[in-house]
Amino acid sequence: MANTNMQGKVCLVTGANGGIGKVSALELAKLGATVIMVCRNRSKGEEAQAEIKRISGNQNVDLLTADMSSIASVRQLAQEVTAKYPQLHVLLNNAGRMNNKREVSVDGIESTLASNYIGPFLLTNLLLDLLKASAPARIINVSSTAHKMGKINFDDLQAEKNYRGFPVYGNSKLALTLFTYELARRLEGTGVTVNNLHPGVIASGFFGTGLLGRLGRLVMLTPEQGAQTSIYLATAPEVTTVNGKYFEKSKQSTSSKISNDEQLGKRLWQVTEELIAQKSSQTVNA
Repeated sequence: MANTNMQGKVCLVTGANGGIGKVSALELAKLGATVIMVCRNRSKGEEAQAEIKRISGNQNVDLLTADMSSIASVRQLAQEVTAKYPQLHVLLNNAGRMNNKREVSVDGIESTLASNYIGPFLLTNLLLDLLKASAPARIINVSSTAHKMGKINFDDLQAEKNYRGFPVYGNSKLALTLFTYELARRLEGTGVTVNNLHPGVIASGFFGTGLLGRLGRLVMLTPEQGAQTSIYLATAPEVTTVNGKYFEKSKQSTSSKISNDEQLGKRLWQVTEELIAQKSSQTVNA
């Protein structure tokens, strides 16, 4: 993997100012890629950008700010990318969150679902033409083994009735995995592939500074270890044509049975498009 040359490749990484996103951006920069860092917080993003440029020796590290839980912000991001870059070879949907209590996004969507699924769904679809024009190109969705505990309840997609942080997180990652496989079916023959992965349980700020976070850090992977599968899927020549698969520890693995339900994937896609259209029209009419 260290010998893979990414010179001339343009790679976009969401959630790139910390954790596995930052490591992924750094490693891609080290390999010579032009890296577009997407961060929610500009000052944190600028700090990470300067560090990545310094360590990698690569000055082609751009910073764009966006809130992945906001439909308008994701649309703005896609416009900026397409206006600035004639090519995009790797889209790494890495940004994610988990909340202990229910919160909603600016669009009134439950924020874990909005950040972990709706945002990546929308960004990917808005950048598909650019990715197809740049083929061979790769989309990588950072899912989680938590998807195996997830459920898709269309009557309570946004967890209004019974909110519990980790199950809702699992549901959002199941949605992302279902999206990966439905998108893979739609991309057949385009030269663009999409795969998803479980990075491992990472010792980053994700679980907070409480007891869970402190105990977890004893057994968790470092961000450097956790980013390895993302980097592998973004760069390895042997996965150029691999499409619609689930990876752990840089190897193909098996996702849950429900995540492979084709009809569920199709229905979720349709419901998601309808939700985005509804929220977009509300914003326009506001």
